[in-house]
Amino acid sequence: MSRIKRNVLANLAGGVWTSVLSLLFVPLYLRYLGIEAYGLMGFFATLMAVFGLLDLGLGMTLNRGLARLSVKPENIGVQRDLLRTLEIIYWSISAAAGLIIFFAAGPIASRWVHAEHLSVDAIRTTVRLMGLVSALQFPYALYQAGLMGLQRQVLTNIVSMIGGTLRTAGAVLVLAFVSPTIEAFFAWQAMVMFLQLGAILLATWRSVAAPTTPHFRKSMLRDEWRYAAGVSANAIIGVFLTQSDKLLLSGLLPLAHFGYYALAGTVAAALWWVIVPVNAALFPRFAQLIELRDDFRLVELYHTACQFVAVIILPIGATLALFSRAIILIWTHNATTATMTAPIVTILVAGTCCNGLISVPTYLQSAAGWPQLTMYSNLVSAVLLVPAIWFMATNFGARGAAAVWLVLNLGYLFVTVPIMHRRLLVGEKWRWYRDDVFTPLAAVAIVGAIARLLYREEASQLFQFIFVGCSFVTMAAAALLVSPRARDITLRSLRRQETLA
Repeated sequence: MSRIKRNVLANLAGGVWTSVLSLLFVPLYLRYLGIEAYGLMGFFATLMAVFGLLDLGLGMTLNRGLARLSVKPENIGVQRDLLRTLEIIYWSISAAAGLIIFFAAGPIASRWVHAEHLSVDAIRTTVRLMGLVSALQFPYALYQAGLMGLQRQVLTNIVSMIGGTLRTAGAVLVLAFVSPTIEAFFAWQAMVMFLQLGAILLATWRSVAAPTTPHFRKSMLRDEWRYAAGVSANAIIGVFLTQSDKLLLSGLLPLAHFGYYALAGTVAAALWWVIVPVNAALFPRFAQLIELRDDFRLVELYHTACQFVAVIILPIGATLALFSRAIILIWTHNATTATMTAPIVTILVAGTCCNGLISVPTYLQSAAGWPQLTMYSNLVSAVLLVPAIWFMATNFGARGAAAVWLVLNLGYLFVTVPIMHRRLLVGEKWRWYRDDVFTPLAAVAIVGAIARLLYREEASQLFQFIFVGCSFVTMAAAALLVSPRARDITLRSLRRQETLA
């Protein structure tokens, strides 16, 4: 098995495992903590995204830098210096940001969050614990990016899966047998995150082990600052685009209503656990092929990746969007929660699917050292986003805010990608639209429409579960059959397995 296939499978396994865990235990979190506390978890997700702004593009810089340097084994000393240089910056930022959140916890608890049942003291303590978890998670992301660039992605996912299992399953045990409070939940998260950070720190440095002492080198910052600045600006605007709805709604809506929106966001975010792993495996390989100027293999890898992403996310997205109420009802066993959340899920999932379809082109731009296109596109969107969300949320509630996310990503799909193909992979635009996007989309849409017409909401939950599962499998098969490269590679793999057997 090739390294890139092994990395994709490892990333998918890690992403799916983490996604299943996060979704599986949500009903138990709701049972022990209630919807208001779950709203605080949504606030934590936003806080983590804001923490990501402080990355300054250094994580992607380390990923790309280690990938390019790995082409020549004699660069091991340079790799170690690059890691040490960015490591020192990361830890300094993490400590400063953690202290800021600690001192800001009081105003957040008393002035920003609107709770009916949680006390101000409980919220303040929880926010401070959130700051600690975020401060530990931040450098973890750097070491994770480093291992990804070295294509040690199997190891990365082993650490991630073990840590994710301890955080989610362990939290339920803490809530059940120690203390059913949001403070206990985040105290457990902090402890596990500390252990997980130590494990990945050791793994990263052992992956670049050499009989040399790493040094902090300002020259590396001078060499990489343009790329890092572009990635950083893009990340800042991107986080603003993906989190501004939550920031605004956390202040505009009662905490319970925001909890429903956060729950819908959790469901839609399940797609990212598929999208990100595939692209994480591709990014260092894109960087290597660009460094080697191997255009033929780059084009073939690009279309193969785009088709596999479409084959994976479109059936999942269509299933979540078409059968959102049934899925949430089976998941939470709460009819009110399902009714309130389902329409929001449908809209958010549609927007996230569009974002997933453009994810491979976006990663290619960054691997090529050209993050500016995405940055400028996001900048234009950011100017329009806040007034659009405020207007739609004020007049149409959470559904209106979700609609802004969908429209935003449709714009990327039809505007940003064509511009990219004028500079990168010139002449591949129509092949991308035809084979990589619209053909699998049409197949999924036709099968999904038929399935929705045949679906009966009054049927038993067991029948609904089986029907939704069969619909997903049929949509996935249809998408695979009409996607030429994904289909051919899958058939060759199956024939190879038959031969070996």
